[in-house]
Amino acid sequence: MKIIKQGAEALIKLNKNRIIKERIKKNYRIEEIDHKIRKFRTRREGNILKKAVFVNVPKVYNIDDKKMIIEMEYIKGVLLKEFLNKNNLNEILKIAEKIGKEIAKLHDKDIIHGDLTTTNIIINSDDIYFVDFGLGSFSNKIEDKAVDLYLLKQALTSSFPQISEQIFKIMLEGYALNKNHKEILERLKKVEKRGRYKNG
Repeated sequence: MKIIKQGAEALIKLNKNRIIKERIKKNYRIEEIDHKIRKFRTRREGNILKKAVFVNVPKVYNIDDKKMIIEMEYIKGVLLKEFLNKNNLNEILKIAEKIGKEIAKLHDKDIIHGDLTTTNIIINSDDIYFVDFGLGSFSNKIEDKAVDLYLLKQALTSSFPQISEQIFKIMLEGYALNKNHKEILERLKKVEKRGRYKNG
């Protein structure tokens, strides 16, 4: 078993073809509160992954909220970040539309990823996989769905400033599958204004 990622919230280990995600203790939190938070987040992430089977997410093999681990399928492929670095614009825009469609499906079922970045989306051939729902939640709020999109736009802008607008525009064309997409995109404009106000 080897450690492949050390995040702020969890340790990610690879054991053959399985990922073991272990939520780590936070010593700055009171032990009882820390335990409750980690238990809740472990269960919630496991539940989200089990309910999100209508899109490509890792299969869950085991959720252990005593050891604070989720055992799940290892997804092969390249991170969206790497894909954007290595491919031509036509290939990128094809994938961008698919990503938009898949996010639309998640949001239609009131699943919020919570951390849509270029390192939490994996491309395997023509398939899109979403990973790391550690900050995910269930919500039917238009605001939460708009913020999910805003986070992805921010991630694209910071890593790929020259092509981020083109990519995001095509993603939103794919996102038009979502039954409430007009309301969500209107809210996204307000979220962006707030973001600019904060940063300015």
